[in-house]
Amino acid sequence: MRSEATSDTPPIEVSGSSLLPLGMPPAEFLQRYWQKHPLLIRGALPNFALPLQPEDLAGLACEETALSRLVRHDVEANAWDVRHGPFDDEDFAALPESGWTLLVEDVDKWDADVAALLDDFAFMPSWRIDDIMVSYATTGGGVGPHVDQYDVFLVQGLGRRRWRINTDRTAPQDARQGSELQLLRDFAPSHDWLLEPGDMLYLPPGIGHEGVAEDACMTFSIGMRAPAVAEMLVDCAEYQAQRLPESLRYADPDLTPAGDDPGQIDPRALDRLAEALGALGQRMSRDALGLWFGTFITRYRSAQLPAPPEQSISHEELAQALQRGAMLLRHPWSRLAWLPHGNSATLFASGESMPCPAGLARQLCSQRYLHLDEAPDGAMLKVLRQLVNDGHLHLSAAGVSADG
Repeated sequence: MRSEATSDTPPIEVSGSSLLPLGMPPAEFLQRYWQKHPLLIRGALPNFALPLQPEDLAGLACEETALSRLVRHDVEANAWDVRHGPFDDEDFAALPESGWTLLVEDVDKWDADVAALLDDFAFMPSWRIDDIMVSYATTGGGVGPHVDQYDVFLVQGLGRRRWRINTDRTAPQDARQGSELQLLRDFAPSHDWLLEPGDMLYLPPGIGHEGVAEDACMTFSIGMRAPAVAEMLVDCAEYQAQRLPESLRYADPDLTPAGDDPGQIDPRALDRLAEALGALGQRMSRDALGLWFGTFITRYRSAQLPAPPEQSISHEELAQALQRGAMLLRHPWSRLAWLPHGNSATLFASGESMPCPAGLARQLCSQRYLHLDEAPDGAMLKVLRQLVNDGHLHLSAAGVSADG
């Protein structure tokens, strides 16, 4: 299954050679394909010499420190089972003749001949290359349709593997439930190829794909390092935090009286936060900054947390107790704050957040003993029930106790 290139899309299949493994100069590949379009290179590594035998890979999978997985495909149930190594001879002896795959990561760290494959990727910055993962699959073996969040070059080393990909980046990428493999729930391939030894398939991030062994085969996957922005932010923040003096603190010399809203995180506080956090704070939206700070400040320096009652209270029980004039007492260890959003608000309780009517949020944060003059509506009752069942509020006086 193939599609013709358009003026905006370069050819998806080319021929390679020993001089041009990519089928073109590296600069052209990086400009036209890298992180943009998938590419199948026929004969990228002609006369490919297998650097590792299947039994060697199995032996490596028995090592305590090797990262290895066995994936079995139940065709009738259309399900995949995953086991993690290390393995032993009995594990391999018990495997069926078909329908399974052995995958071992970082094989280039263990085997010099496998590491030599990286010579053909010297056009990439060395810090960008992660590892070479090697998979051995029996007929019908595969790990199911999925999406990788990093670039990968898939070199066919032994046997034949059928690769199907979907180049439509707008296709749904919802994962199936109940599988650690994060398999695509729906997969409609746009291209279908059979790769033989020496062929190579390049896939940028976000391209749905599935590889299934036509016979006993080995594939060498050269994966790129692509840390998540969230991961980098956490590490960078920790790096910076370790180098900041303890004397640098949140400060508010322009503070004015809190008035009737002592629990509100007001716009001036968010301005101070953005300034204190520097570039990170400036990049965050006001909503994101406020949501983070609300969860942070309501758990900051908290030695204890409120404990949920032994028995939770139902919606109806709480409503009846409040109708009888029950009061709600805030737990002494519970810290509350709120952030306005027009007529609604976000309420923070000891590091947790929840939507809340603005009037109720204001009252909860300003009163330790809460008595409602009017029966709460459904939205208010939902918030109060959660706070009671989480231990932040305690029913007293005319009502029933939340812990029985």
